[in-house]
Amino acid sequence: MTTELVTTQLTNGLTCELPADSPLAKLLKSQRTWVGPSAKERLRILRNAKSVAIVGASPNPARSSYFVGTYLQQSSDYRVYFVNPNADEILGQKAYPDLASLPEVPDIVDVFRRASDIPAVIDEVIAVGAPTVWVQLGIWNQEAAEYGESKGLTVVMDRCIKIEHARFHGGLHLLGFDTGQISSRKQLR
Repeated sequence: MTTELVTTQLTNGLTCELPADSPLAKLLKSQRTWVGPSAKERLRILRNAKSVAIVGASPNPARSSYFVGTYLQQSSDYRVYFVNPNADEILGQKAYPDLASLPEVPDIVDVFRRASDIPAVIDEVIAVGAPTVWVQLGIWNQEAAEYGESKGLTVVMDRCIKIEHARFHGGLHLLGFDTGQISSRKQLR
């Protein structure tokens, strides 16, 4: 009887072979081992970007994508595009059916879709040539992140672009809370 082995990469970078059906292999497969860009790298991504496309944007004010879109329009210099094939307009702007319909290739594609939809979105991001895919807080698909990186994308996952932008620009405490601080110091954009 031959047991199928799987090669598992541990968080320390080492790899080992385990029986595929072993409890340890199943546990390691379920754990998050992929690590995205560091805080400094995320700051660089946000500083260098000029445009953001929000895939899965909603015209419903109760949805988090609506709130993030509002924030990006009002608190950043980004050209913001909304991608939703079921909407004509979001926050007073034209909504586009897909990334290929946008008037430019966005620097960041911010994704509000189910984890199972992320691989298809990554394929669309690659097809249009956008360099970065940013998957919103609470959404995790490790295989999709690894796939995107293997195709040359910068992948940020399980992080809110609004929280990160505000944190780097003086509007939020490190943990994401409103600081209530008003400053005359020049803000990083």
